[in-house]
Amino acid sequence: MSKAPLQNRVDPWGRLHAVADRGTLMGNRGNLHGQGKTILREWKSKAWVTCLPHFEGIKRPEIFAPGQYSELFFLDEATAFAAGHRPCGYCQRKRSDLFRKAWFEANGARTAGAPNTLKTLDEVLHTDRLTASGEKAAFDQPAGQLPFGTMSEWRGSALLCTKDGLLEWSFDGYRKPQDAPLPGDTVSVLTPKSVVEALRHGFEPCTLGGGRHAPAVRS
Repeated sequence: MSKAPLQNRVDPWGRLHAVADRGTLMGNRGNLHGQGKTILREWKSKAWVTCLPHFEGIKRPEIFAPGQYSELFFLDEATAFAAGHRPCGYCQRKRSDLFRKAWFEANGARTAGAPNTLKTLDEVLHTDRLTASGEKAAFDQPAGQLPFGTMSEWRGSALLCTKDGLLEWSFDGYRKPQDAPLPGDTVSVLTPKSVVEALRHGFEPCTLGGGRHAPAVRS
């Protein structure tokens, strides 16, 4: 008898779902679970990161181990960015360095006087990912003005901006949307504003929706 999936698959709104398939990336927001491996909180640490599913020297005995961080899973990096995560500075050191460089170059006006550290980045990104009441933060912009890798909401669906047009997100991949906005239509942007600026600055996310492909998960 198979076990029920844990509530650890993340959608572009940052919500946690019980879905069996894990996607291509792992990540965490600190320890979110309690006894019975049930989710008690949406986040604990402001360092919301994405990690490689497998990394040399790191072995966990079980998912949602007692007292440990809660493993979360994402379809791809574009999904993780939309949810408010950024590359881990440990298992994705080179990727993290590239992202941090692009992020600070694009958002320098918001961090004047602060050191160009991941802690500074996380503080600003936290204000972009959540409202004061703890809800998902979003902002409006014309669909045609979004850079590659940005995720937006249109009539209840999450759409990924690719170099070949918009694709509709789902837990198991992307598909052509039956209903898509025109370039001048205003959409609700799910990817945090400072991350969008980093994408506009030239950083390209790994995505299964075209462009720079995400690495396959090894069993």
